Amino acid sequence: MEMDESSELIQQRVRKLEALRKEGIDPFPNDFKVTHTTSDIYEALGSRSEEELKSLEERFSLAGRIMAIRDFGKASFLQIQDGKGRIQAYLQKNVVGEQAFKYFKRFDIGDFIGLEGKVFRTKTGELTVLVEVFKLLVKSLRPLPEKWHGLTDIEARYRQRYLDLIANPKVREVFLTRIRTIQRIRDFFTLKGFMEVETPMLHPIPGGATAKPFKTHHNALDMDLYMRVAPELFLKRLVIGGFERVFEINRCFRNEGISTQHNPEFTMLEFYQAYATHEVMMETTEELLSSMVQEIQGKLSLTYQGKELHFTRPWQRLHFKEAVLEYGKFDPMIWNEPSKALDVAKGLGLELKKGTSHGRVLADLFKEVVEPHLHQPTFITHYPTEVSPLSRRNGEDPTVVDRFELFIAGREIANGFSELNDPIDQRERFIQQLKERGDEADFYLRLDEDFLRALEFGMPPTAGEGIGIDRWVMLLTDSPSIRDVIFFPLLRMEQ
Repeated sequence: MEMDESSELIQQRVRKLEALRKEGIDPFPNDFKVTHTTSDIYEALGSRSEEELKSLEERFSLAGRIMAIRDFGKASFLQIQDGKGRIQAYLQKNVVGEQAFKYFKRFDIGDFIGLEGKVFRTKTGELTVLVEVFKLLVKSLRPLPEKWHGLTDIEARYRQRYLDLIANPKVREVFLTRIRTIQRIRDFFTLKGFMEVETPMLHPIPGGATAKPFKTHHNALDMDLYMRVAPELFLKRLVIGGFERVFEINRCFRNEGISTQHNPEFTMLEFYQAYATHEVMMETTEELLSSMVQEIQGKLSLTYQGKELHFTRPWQRLHFKEAVLEYGKFDPMIWNEPSKALDVAKGLGLELKKGTSHGRVLADLFKEVVEPHLHQPTFITHYPTEVSPLSRRNGEDPTVVDRFELFIAGREIANGFSELNDPIDQRERFIQQLKERGDEADFYLRLDEDFLRALEFGMPPTAGEGIGIDRWVMLLTDSPSIRDVIFFPLLRMEQ
């Protein structure tokens, strides 16, 4: 195996490993039976007094990684960590026997141990396993890094997430919150009669969001494919097929920049409901997210990066136009005269591609002057039709659509709308979208004729929404970067 030959500590452990094997001891057995976890012991005995523990005959069998060893000559205290937490163990020479105690002296911090015994309290009141029998389960060859918790090289923690999880209970709790959050989402929608579905990751035509896709090639079919940027168009096909309430929690991929809020691979919740409107989606979103805050925080507020966020319903709602004019203090004529909007954008130093539509210029202004101010949960509604190719036009003003985006802590968390189900309008919008993308469109964009054909068979009035799971978990866990809530974020290859 490849090894850092310069590390004497590693070589010492390798020598211990070889010595064990020569003595006929397997350093990687798989025959130890675990009956309890650390949390099982705390739940069962955490409230028992020392006298009550002395009267118990029950023995506990648990296993975990050794996180600390305090040697007292003829006895040792250990800190054992399993998947549920940590517990102290006490190992005495006169209890386990001289030969076994000598065998234990070869153990190192980082090794996995299986142990069995009764439970007592130390003089300081700490719940402790009195070891009667133990066994080496894994001989670790690399020592755990010292002072890992205070490591300044954040990238090393992301790259070796397994060490981050071993050493930092707070990091572990972040990911447990993520796991519980996704389970709560599943439970929420299942109780509302939604069906969880799976749709393709490989798309012949990228669609459902305006984003640059990752491209790949299928050799057997000799065809280019794209990692999905969104599942939207396939989920709508299911609504057309009669699945009136569907949701999917899965990966999306966008070949764009990396930042504290963007990872090329991220997790999205999308859900669609027939005979619903974007108003229903906003109400559902309030119910879903506020209930999670209440359950996790114990109240309808949380602190994110030093700012208190309040989730008591209803949340603030602002029209897109109102928000741009209120926060930008612009001349209202930017709404009617594209040249004025363009001048304002250039004055702010925004980089715009040649031929950028009026609606796109307004959207860029919104991103620049409005988004940073939207700290409390806020729905922005009535987006320009030009930047919403899949949304239903507003019945009173066809220049805007029945769409909203949810912003919290100055970032987009959700995007939803009443779906465009007019196939003729949809075709025209797709064509306009291709024109706006110009030369870039030639590489990977073309009309999705199958989706248009599906719409021509008829999609019931429907509303849908996407929620970024990673960004939402960032808020719930007070994490400053999206990399803090993704187990293995994308990083450059190690040099």
